[in-house]
Amino acid sequence: MLVLFETPAGYAIFKLLDDSKLSEVDNLYEDFATPEKASKIVKLKHFKKFADTTEALSATTAAIEGKLPKSLKKFLQGLKSDDIQDQLLVADSKLGSAIKDKLDFQCVSNTNVQELMRCMRSQLDSLLTGLPKKEMTAMALGLAHSLSRYKLKFSPDKIDTMIVQAQCLLDDLDKELNNYIMRCREWYGWHFPELGKIVSDNITYVKTVKLVGTRDYAIKTDLSDILTEEDEERVKEAAEVSMGTEISEDDITNIQNLCDEIISINEYRAHLSDYLKARMMAMAPNLSVLVGEHIGARLISKAGSLMNLAKHPASTFQILGAEKALFRALKTRKQTPKYGIIYHAQLIGQSSTKNKGKMSRMLAAKAALATRVDALGEDVTFDLGAEHKVKLEARLKLLEEGNFRMISGSGKAKAKFDKYHGVSEVKHYPAAADSTIPKKLKREHEDDEEPSQSEEVPKKKKKKSMTGATDEVKVEEPEVESPNKKKKKVKVEESVEEESPKKKKVKVEEEATEAVEEETPKKKKKKNKT
Repeated sequence: MLVLFETPAGYAIFKLLDDSKLSEVDNLYEDFATPEKASKIVKLKHFKKFADTTEALSATTAAIEGKLPKSLKKFLQGLKSDDIQDQLLVADSKLGSAIKDKLDFQCVSNTNVQELMRCMRSQLDSLLTGLPKKEMTAMALGLAHSLSRYKLKFSPDKIDTMIVQAQCLLDDLDKELNNYIMRCREWYGWHFPELGKIVSDNITYVKTVKLVGTRDYAIKTDLSDILTEEDEERVKEAAEVSMGTEISEDDITNIQNLCDEIISINEYRAHLSDYLKARMMAMAPNLSVLVGEHIGARLISKAGSLMNLAKHPASTFQILGAEKALFRALKTRKQTPKYGIIYHAQLIGQSSTKNKGKMSRMLAAKAALATRVDALGEDVTFDLGAEHKVKLEARLKLLEEGNFRMISGSGKAKAKFDKYHGVSEVKHYPAAADSTIPKKLKREHEDDEEPSQSEEVPKKKKKKSMTGATDEVKVEEPEVESPNKKKKKVKVEESVEEESPKKKKVKVEEEATEAVEEETPKKKKKKNKT
């Protein structure tokens, strides 16, 4: 069997002298304990040295990707011309399959082969004759450096590393600037507290402190380059009647040194912000136009890279940066957050509170599309981002006005949102529940009054006559006859029954006496039982 061994210096072909050692690899390390024992198991047959570091780098990168390098292909073709029929032991299975497809070699790659390679690597200096150890070490170091540079330069996921680092540094600078400015205000506020109320801008305050120094020199100092005329007069008037304490020259010197540091950091921050905008417009122009350079850079930094951000769906894009609130809402079974980092975008900031959720959802959908175009497109421009931004601004205007476009209409139709009117549900107490007549008797009376279904009851209509009495009108439904016969006319019979109010009272009294008579025998039976 032949063994293909890859080294930083070149390719080596070894001859396995004892094939039985490959099947028993549990104690194989004992056979490679010394160079003498190792030479009895494997023997160097061919060695091809790399011409330079470039050839070594190309061969290594091709082997990592599972491809057959050109140098290795020529080397193995020379072995094939010698009519070698032995099996070739290869460490990488992908490389073995590539050799088998192109050169028809019988390649073997398994755990036993990897164990054999590990034992050979321990005695590599003695097995590779004619190659000094110093030269081997230098070539290994050069190849390692070249390979690391190649990965850093050509990795598609690391192109936007500069954007991620610049945005992280910009956030750190903002935190430091905030701390330094608050320290300067508190420190100088003991001497001149009125200045903090007059000058609200932080950088302007720091520049004023640097120029004025102690408040005694405020009257003589020209502040026209920093402050307006009104603010300058107010500062000079406040300096004359200030309630602050007196400080020494050493104190004001340290405060002015702090002001110099704040001004220098602010200038570097402005330069870094311009650099970040230029990089974002080069890397992700559509995303920058939609959400802004800083928001886009924060999204890329949160996702890890532009390619990772392009893989996210719009729903993840919307809440990116609000993971803690999302998991807390899922745990407590409450409403999930509507926005994360995207909340600080200009379009969402312009919308009212009730429309922020809608705008964040629409902006996330468009930004997800723009990110995929930036990450995967060729010759990318910012036309797509500008077009989507115009559409979102028009949609925001419609939402703020309270109107929306009809989907099935011609595009010009608008309809106003219907106002919500609350309907109060009031339940009324039924008056029939106050009746003293038992329910059983009511049902019996109702059953008596209801006619049977088999009998056809004519409909009755009551009409009031001129004398005040009611007329009952019976209407007979017309019978369906054959078309030859004529339809009969509807006969109307009117029967007038006049009832006096005295007769009505008598009927009510009779019904009450009947109910009393039916209840009395029941009471007598109960008494007899007792």
